[in-house]
Amino acid sequence: MEAFVEILKIVLPAGAVFAAVFFLVNKFMDNDQKRRDYELKKMAQAAITPLKIQAYERLVIFLERIHPNMLVVRVNKHGINCHQLHQELIKAVKAEYEHNLSQQIYVSSSAWELVKTAKEEIIKLINISSTKVPHDNSSNDLAMMVLNITANVDKKMPNEIALEFLKKEVAQVF
Repeated sequence: MEAFVEILKIVLPAGAVFAAVFFLVNKFMDNDQKRRDYELKKMAQAAITPLKIQAYERLVIFLERIHPNMLVVRVNKHGINCHQLHQELIKAVKAEYEHNLSQQIYVSSSAWELVKTAKEEIIKLINISSTKVPHDNSSNDLAMMVLNITANVDKKMPNEIALEFLKKEVAQVF
């Protein structure tokens, strides 16, 4: 029995030391892993932040470019008729949108929905304007109709609403 007590006198302190060292090393390894995870996250954030800012910039440019006033001035060419201008306006809005589709990854779902709504409402405005002017008339007639309808809208244009939302969101994020 005395040998058993002697073995216990050696094993119990050794076990206590082993447990303490085990928990300390385990704690150290956890902290080291958390530090490495934080560093990786920080590096990833540093890489993504410029992309997010660029996405907001590109969507702002998109919304400005599809504003009916800017769009009509940019797309209207001398010598085309209303029908051709109508097609060119729709094509320009869709092309601008498709060019910026990938930006939805970097902005909130709400912001992207407003951008999509703005595109759809601008196309709707162009279509409505087109129904009010005979297809054979000069493109200037359709251009004036689009500009008149835009000027007579009592509330903000959908692209202006989306633009304000993007500005607020980017101010909150950065």
